Amino acid sequence: MLDIVLLGCGGTVPLKNRWLTACYLRCNGRAVLIDCGEGTQIAVKEAGVSLFAIDTICLTHYHADHVSGLPGLLLSMGNEGRIAPLAIYGPRGLQRIIEGLRVIAPELPFSLELHEFTQQQENFIAGDLHFTAFGVQHTLPCYGYRVHLPRAGKFDPGRARENNIPLVVWSKLQKGSAVEWEGTTYYPRQVMGEPRKGISMVYCTDTRPTASLETAAQSVDLLICEGMYGDDEKQDKALETLHMTFSEAAVLAKNARVKALWLTHYSPSLPDPESFLPAAQNLFFNTQCGCDGKRTTLQFED
Repeated sequence: MLDIVLLGCGGTVPLKNRWLTACYLRCNGRAVLIDCGEGTQIAVKEAGVSLFAIDTICLTHYHADHVSGLPGLLLSMGNEGRIAPLAIYGPRGLQRIIEGLRVIAPELPFSLELHEFTQQQENFIAGDLHFTAFGVQHTLPCYGYRVHLPRAGKFDPGRARENNIPLVVWSKLQKGSAVEWEGTTYYPRQVMGEPRKGISMVYCTDTRPTASLETAAQSVDLLICEGMYGDDEKQDKALETLHMTFSEAAVLAKNARVKALWLTHYSPSLPDPESFLPAAQNLFFNTQCGCDGKRTTLQFED
């Protein structure tokens, strides 16, 4: 299963009841943070999730409302006793951005492993989660993230018997590990059926609707997508700043056949996103407004 917590839903500047952009993903005891706006370390505490569990940070782009919380977050990690390396992924310029931010956080008891994207689409793995970073359209290089938790096929005892697999190694093969027994190596593929449907979600902010986003979001269980402006009369503003309206996000979700859409990254001029929700739901029924602390757990299908 995959636990998802929106830590902050604000764009540009925080409000008294809205932290800046950040999303927390947890799977099998390890966590990934997507974006780290100012105050994220406080939002982590308010949400009651573990800072220590974060071993990967994914940055969409380098506007301040997405990265300015990093120095404080890194210092808090160190103060909580972290010594394991921390991986950070992001667009070109990551090295320069992290070096600049670390001017006020120069001494950390753990190392940073930086991974800069050089292609429009890049794949990597964090724990059990498989990530695809894909380029979108903003005022500077920006990426969205598709996250997939694969699910192995069912154990097939008939295949195991047909392949003369010793009973003593069945349980380890079920867990995905190759096993050597009495001079012979046995592999999971010899006893497992075809992979089953996994869990998938997409997180994307600060972009116009793009083909890359619609493709990445095809049939996902959850799309967390920016809705900078609720009012369709702000369409010209969205075009100017390369953001999206609620309606545009809802149409994209419908076209991608996602199961659910959460809107996030609201303009500070949008204090009450819920008032614009009905219009978006007319375009895509399962549209919800994100809010700080909103959470869900995605489960494998039975």
